[in-house]
Amino acid sequence: MELDYVEVDGKVVSVLPGTMFRVELANGHMVLAHISGKLRKNFIKLTNGDMVRMEVSPRDVEKGRIIYRLRNAAVSRGAPVRSFGPRRRHS
Repeated sequence: MELDYVEVDGKVVSVLPGTMFRVELANGHMVLAHISGKLRKNFIKLTNGDMVRMEVSPRDVEKGRIIYRLRNAAVSRGAPVRSFGPRRRHS
């Protein structure tokens, strides 16, 4: 017996312990989601405000699995500005 999952897009509302996330769907429904193994393996970081694609089982629509972080330019991820070492002065 094979389960068909429904792919939906949502927005991360809160980060919970144990790599769990509270995700709000477009219709306002809140889902408890965990990240998939590929995101874990590739160290993909998720923060509040990130748009994500997730799989939801038709049997239990309260839980889901995040499978992809969508690109969103409007979200400031708070990453530090990279330093490429000390600047050299040309004398």
